[in-house]
Amino acid sequence: MPKPRTRRGAGREEKKRKRIEEAEQQHETYESENKRQRTYEDNDNTDGFDYQDGQDPQQNGLGEKEFFGMLAEEEQEYFRRADELLELNQFPSTEDRDIFLENVWKEAEGKELKLASSQSCSRLMERLIQLSNTAQKKRLFEAFGGHFLSLVQHRFASHCCEALFLRSAGVVSQELSGYVLDTKGADVDMQKPEASMENLFLATLDELEGALPYLITDRFASHTLRVLLLVLAGRPLEDASVRSLIKSKKKEKISVAGGSATDEANQGLRAVPESFSMAAKKIIQDSTAGMDATALRVLARHPIGNPTLQLLLELDLTLNKTEQKAESEQPTLLFQLLPGAPKSLSDGSSEASEFINGMIYDQIGSRLIETLITHCPGKVFKALNQNIFLPRIEGYVRNDVSCYAAIRVLNRLSKDDLVQAVEKVTPTVPQLVAKSRLNVLKTLFERCNARGANDEIKKLNKGLKEGCGKTPADLVIFLCGLKDDEKKKKDVQQLSKNEYAIQSHGAQLLTTLLSIPGPTKGVQESLLALEPQTLVRLATTSMPTVTVLTTALATSSSNPAFHKSIASAILPHTHELAISQFGHNLINAIVEVPSKGKERSIPFHMKEAFMARLGDHEAELRDSWMGRSVWRNWKGDMWKTRRGDWKLWMREVDANVPSSLPQRGPKVAEREKPPAKPVPEVVEEHPDQEPAAEEHITEDNMKMGVDDAVEAAVNGEEEESKKDKKVKTKKSKKDKKEKKDKKKKGKSAETKADEETEE
Repeated sequence: MPKPRTRRGAGREEKKRKRIEEAEQQHETYESENKRQRTYEDNDNTDGFDYQDGQDPQQNGLGEKEFFGMLAEEEQEYFRRADELLELNQFPSTEDRDIFLENVWKEAEGKELKLASSQSCSRLMERLIQLSNTAQKKRLFEAFGGHFLSLVQHRFASHCCEALFLRSAGVVSQELSGYVLDTKGADVDMQKPEASMENLFLATLDELEGALPYLITDRFASHTLRVLLLVLAGRPLEDASVRSLIKSKKKEKISVAGGSATDEANQGLRAVPESFSMAAKKIIQDSTAGMDATALRVLARHPIGNPTLQLLLELDLTLNKTEQKAESEQPTLLFQLLPGAPKSLSDGSSEASEFINGMIYDQIGSRLIETLITHCPGKVFKALNQNIFLPRIEGYVRNDVSCYAAIRVLNRLSKDDLVQAVEKVTPTVPQLVAKSRLNVLKTLFERCNARGANDEIKKLNKGLKEGCGKTPADLVIFLCGLKDDEKKKKDVQQLSKNEYAIQSHGAQLLTTLLSIPGPTKGVQESLLALEPQTLVRLATTSMPTVTVLTTALATSSSNPAFHKSIASAILPHTHELAISQFGHNLINAIVEVPSKGKERSIPFHMKEAFMARLGDHEAELRDSWMGRSVWRNWKGDMWKTRRGDWKLWMREVDANVPSSLPQRGPKVAEREKPPAKPVPEVVEEHPDQEPAAEEHITEDNMKMGVDDAVEAAVNGEEEESKKDKKVKTKKSKKDKKEKKDKKKKGKSAETKADEETEE
């Protein structure tokens, strides 16, 4: 920064110091009379923090935002350099890194508020929070104390508050099992009695309590409020669904080496104290207590307030399950949205029915309806289904907005209600295909399969084929968007935005059909009808489309030649697929298919052909991470140097086939068993291994790198089997001769004894 700006910042600091001194003089009498300070009207701060630097409480909240000052030029340069070093993580050892972090923390002491609100240094604060221990987190709570209301509304400081809340959630659960004073790295003079993390969170809530209705719709504070609610409720913080709820799509992902260790404590449900559950319920009540029906509808349509309202409704329905009664004195948020439910839902003109009908077609409000359908009690859902959704289900599934709420309804229907819904939707299946409502069809197939409605699956499958085309190949071509549309739509830009989503939904529908016994045959016939170029295009378009092919290879088929036909079609394009971002998954999937089997097999000689083509382009494969993945999974180095070991390894891969697949091994073994003599010990042969190899190769010799065992198994099978037969025949002849000699000797002895008795 130039020097004039530094002087200007120093001037601002001087002016601010004078204002603070004047404010202190004016409030001396007030502080002497009132021992407790208040953050805002009617909000006691007995468990909170004292205001620092003599700032006026009225600067918080909806009034003038606090200014925490600016870092000096030398300080900014130091912290910016520290941020770069942490991001690069090029320290000689972990000890040097720990010493560096300790020095950064010492330098940041007393400047936490400036760092958090700085555009260039707030990233460093987030990284420090990720690497901090329990004592350092608590010191940050104390440093931010009294200023949380301003910090959560700040563009940069709000992200630091989110990181602090997320990283401190696991500490609360740890302290429930046993509170331990963390004094690691602290000087004896600096050691002070630490407050529990539970009390620090509750003190933060005291600061935010009066401004909750405003914070719900604040651009930055709404995200921080959602994080705080999830921490209080003990919900998982690392799930994909939660991440989209608490983080904006535009938020920069700040990470640092070593920061992922603390994320393990945030996975899964967490144990929280009872005070947290009480605080979460109080936030739900305070946030919407003063809102009427009109205000709730406005909030439901608000792009920033809607996600927070969704979370409030979800927590309200899960935390207050035993207390949900329409006649209660203090109605919960559910009955604020649906007054008089479930009885009022039977009346189409009631306030509850009008709320559902008005929100289900709204692009933002329908998301709240989805949350309500998913988590509402059974009595309320039954009334919603019978009076609103089921009578008009065929219309809801056709609309591009209401179809998502309809999907939530289909997921909760019983078998009888599902059959009724399918009967209404079946005539419109070709229309759904034309409108690309493929996610609705996917849900219908999944639920019918789960409920055992096989007749409805046949009806849906028939309508799906009618909507896609007459030929078998049209099923895959249409659903995966591989057909060039002759009719150009008006809104070309909108088509390009939704093209990937439609293609993904179609591929997911095909993957679902492959898991259902009936429609599987139709998808496999469609794949066989495709040209090789179309299969290659399907494998290289996107991850959902290549998943169709990998799932097809992993699924058994009534057609014995299905897997062989797919493999032979893509064999000429092996090199092209191996270096493709998505196609390499298909080449890797071929290794896992067994070499023998009735329902699922790719011959061994065809796998050798794949490996030979990969070997011809080894240099190109090693140039990309996709090619290296294929070369590693196919054991290319072993194939190149030890061909016999590679063949033996391929047989071991075949040995990992699930036992549900048809087995040919025992039948072959029975043919080779000699009928005269039973074998005392019979080793069960795997269907994909030859019996002669098993007789002479033990489990210890089945390891890679044993050349002698491989040669004995591959080259000497016939000679050893002949020797065994000769030895067996010689032994049998000797045994017969010995028996005859014994019989003759026995007869001669008997005749001699008879003669002696006669004499």
